[in-house]
Amino acid sequence: MTSKLLNHLRALHAATNNQCRFARSSTNLFLSSSRPFSDAPSLPQVSSTPQPQNPQSSISFSALSSLNQEELAKFSAISETWWDSEGPFKPLHAMNPTRLAFIRSTLCRHFGRDPYSPTPFEGLKFVDVGCGGGILSEPLARMGATVTGVDAVEKNIKIARLHADLDPLTSKIDYCCTTAEKLVEEQRSFDAVIALEVIEHVANPGEFCKSLSALTVPDGATIISTINRSMRAYATAIVAAEYLLHWLPKGTHQWSSFLTPEELVLILQRASISVKEMAGFGYNHLTGRWSVCDDISVNFIAFGTKTNPNQ
Repeated sequence: MTSKLLNHLRALHAATNNQCRFARSSTNLFLSSSRPFSDAPSLPQVSSTPQPQNPQSSISFSALSSLNQEELAKFSAISETWWDSEGPFKPLHAMNPTRLAFIRSTLCRHFGRDPYSPTPFEGLKFVDVGCGGGILSEPLARMGATVTGVDAVEKNIKIARLHADLDPLTSKIDYCCTTAEKLVEEQRSFDAVIALEVIEHVANPGEFCKSLSALTVPDGATIISTINRSMRAYATAIVAAEYLLHWLPKGTHQWSSFLTPEELVLILQRASISVKEMAGFGYNHLTGRWSVCDDISVNFIAFGTKTNPNQ
């Protein structure tokens, strides 16, 4: 299954000059149908002119923690703008409905839930790792999930709690200023572990994924989104988004911290997570909307399941 996915990803990577085919928000795409998926934003060094760096230069292999203090400081500086849909997190707000469409589709299918139900995740425990101000945690809670939101930036957690308290449906979200590693030490476990636009900000992606896996129950689900380390991603996510269109503050992304889809699949495989579906998120400049598509050359999202040791 993994080798089939890797071969398919390589074929798609070689065709990154093709136009993104905008699909319906339905995400019923399986590995067997040889179609994949995608999503993400990040934070790194600010420079007057963006320059690609050695992909290996920014990856720290410290086993102590996956935290990147520089990244945490950048998010802390803009934490009060999380719920400003026209602020620094505007791209995430715009992309959120598409991210949720993928999550709802894949998790309903995996857990055998009705995708048309207003609360399809009732009775399931989810953790939103790197939850920020809670823009993903809140809709998951409204869909019935018991949600824990964790973030290493204390200001983010305070903002998330304040906003969640405005709605009875989200006021029960358990927000904690902590890390995935600390949750593992506490022997916490969840039916689904979700980390969107986070892995490109950590110091050690491999150790981070091991923590996500440890938090996932056997046969549970793990969902990760990020940005591909491709020249097209460099041109669009950094040069265009930060320096030309000013969608994001300069220095938000560091190209060398991105992972290719093949790298993410292998990292997750080593952490006992088998990737089942992958997709791209494409932006339509005419409509100003995002949609799920086959093009994973820039933003992509992956859904995987944890191997059951008893099987």
